[in-house]
Amino acid sequence: MAEAHPNARLETFCDGVFAIALTLLVIDIKVPASEGIGTTRELWLALRHLGPSIFAFVLSFAIILITWVNHHRFFRLVNKSSVPFVYANGFLLLTVVFMPFPTALLGEYLLTDHAAPAVVLYNSVVAVQAVGWILSSGAALRLAKDEKSAVLVRDGQRNGYFALAAYSLLALIAFWFPLSIATVTTTLFTYWLVYSLRAT
Repeated sequence: MAEAHPNARLETFCDGVFAIALTLLVIDIKVPASEGIGTTRELWLALRHLGPSIFAFVLSFAIILITWVNHHRFFRLVNKSSVPFVYANGFLLLTVVFMPFPTALLGEYLLTDHAAPAVVLYNSVVAVQAVGWILSSGAALRLAKDEKSAVLVRDGQRNGYFALAAYSLLALIAFWFPLSIATVTTTLFTYWLVYSLRAT
């Protein structure tokens, strides 16, 4: 029996990777060890120390969710497949499955004197993810269903170039102002979320 869509297997594989990456994000949020907790106040303090990890988890969950929503919409614009398209998607997925590592790093070091490397790496990974979008969009242009779909793919590619420039710049500035850049990164992803909802 023929597949309903030539990219059905690829999209199913991608969905599985997204689901695993989302699940892995929560692994580094640990319940405070009972040995170190003697009072209710100490438990509250221990939970407060989890704040940066929870912030990093929510931010990364939103990033991967937005990526998945856009990826799902992206696949509706093509009706063919190609080797470059498959490999470009593979590169994009590489950045998605790597996301739990900078998330854990950000959660551990965000409110310390050593926050800069964590924020730099976090924004660098998002910048590399933008490269994945640029490559995927470039490959998809040859596979677009029609001219309207091609226009939407070009819009996605343009957003990819904007994201690459923005997150590369944020990664650079984060060497000196990590907490400010973490705030800007969060604000920028709030913009992407609103943009994604409006494009639905």
